Amino acid sequence: MKIMVVGGGGREHAIIKKLKQSPKVDTIYALPGNGGIAADAECVNISAVNIPEIVSFAKENSIDFAVVAPDDPLVLGAVDALEEIGIPCFGPRANAAIIEGSKVFSKNLMKKFGIPTAQYEVFDDMEKALAYVETAPIPTVIKADGLALGKGVIIAETTEDAKAAIKSMMQDKVFGESGSRVVIEEFLTGPEVSVLSFTDGKTIVPMVSSMDHKRALDGDKGLNTGGMGTVAPNPYYTKEVAAECMEKIFLPTIRAMAELGRPFKGCLYFGLMITPNGAKVIEYNCRFGDPETQVVLPLLESDLFEIMRAVSEERLSEVEVKFSEKNACCVVLASKGYPKAYEKGFEITVGELADNADFYIAGAKLQDGKLLTNGGRVLNVVAKADSLKDAVADAYKAAENITFENAYCRKDIGQRALQAVKN
Repeated sequence: MKIMVVGGGGREHAIIKKLKQSPKVDTIYALPGNGGIAADAECVNISAVNIPEIVSFAKENSIDFAVVAPDDPLVLGAVDALEEIGIPCFGPRANAAIIEGSKVFSKNLMKKFGIPTAQYEVFDDMEKALAYVETAPIPTVIKADGLALGKGVIIAETTEDAKAAIKSMMQDKVFGESGSRVVIEEFLTGPEVSVLSFTDGKTIVPMVSSMDHKRALDGDKGLNTGGMGTVAPNPYYTKEVAAECMEKIFLPTIRAMAELGRPFKGCLYFGLMITPNGAKVIEYNCRFGDPETQVVLPLLESDLFEIMRAVSEERLSEVEVKFSEKNACCVVLASKGYPKAYEKGFEITVGELADNADFYIAGAKLQDGKLLTNGGRVLNVVAKADSLKDAVADAYKAAENITFENAYCRKDIGQRALQAVKN
């Protein structure tokens, strides 16, 4: 079968490598892909948000199945457009992708259906928002309503910080129109857990849990990034917590979306916090997380294409979704300076990796036969092992065999999880 994967980062590379393992998959196109993905798929220089061109390409090349991976094209209706011309897709239609596309929508959904989350208020008037934070408990969380490349959330430690965040979003438009409305919510405490799940709108199958490391520097310091590394499974996500989440969060969310006439089909990402008062939703994403995908999919033992097709055909309950009992660790190799200014164009050299290690390219281009850095997060190095300790050690060992000038990575990925395992 001919498969088309929309997107061009490390997440898409991980999806493509897993799809390649299916005996049903013959050819994979990546739109636009990147220099590293080119080793595993045919890259086509069409932007992930250029829906008319994506549709034309799919039609002209008789694509059998499409995977729309990033949030932007999902929210813009890429799945709707492809399904209209008869191409089955993995991914939610636009009316369901709104669960990530609008934080106001998702917060109101949770309030209406009693799904546990932080208390919040919504503002489209800056002066009223500024007046509200005068008396709001500190720290507080300020969120832009719309998509902002994962960066539209600011934790304000002081009232002045909160006011500055509101002005930057609503007045200075640092996130464009996404900041026209803001959500101001209570600051929750506890371990964070990411749970990706397959769902066909009726059945939901959670994948292995993971722990993301968002901050740029060791010790969870520095600026927020798209993610500097992950481990799976997350030790805080016990069987008891998983059962609580299924009963109070996962199933109620799927049922709520169906009841609203917005059935969700694809990968629904639950960003959770295990608070002293139980698990609560921090955020929903309408797609595979990045870099969570890079640490979760290597543990999937079932055929990813068969699962995706079953989701599309609303028969997820009929297929096996099996994960390995092993642990995995992903270390992000980034360009020094990320997430601010950084240099590009350095050659990437990949040495020999152990059998339990792999890598996924996020930001690189091919030029004159050489793979050159072309982004902030350049690549993801992943290792699997029987213990979390070995997975972390093996991921860092593998990272030493991949080099480029100006490379930077956090040295403490997995340490919080290891501490939790000891306790």
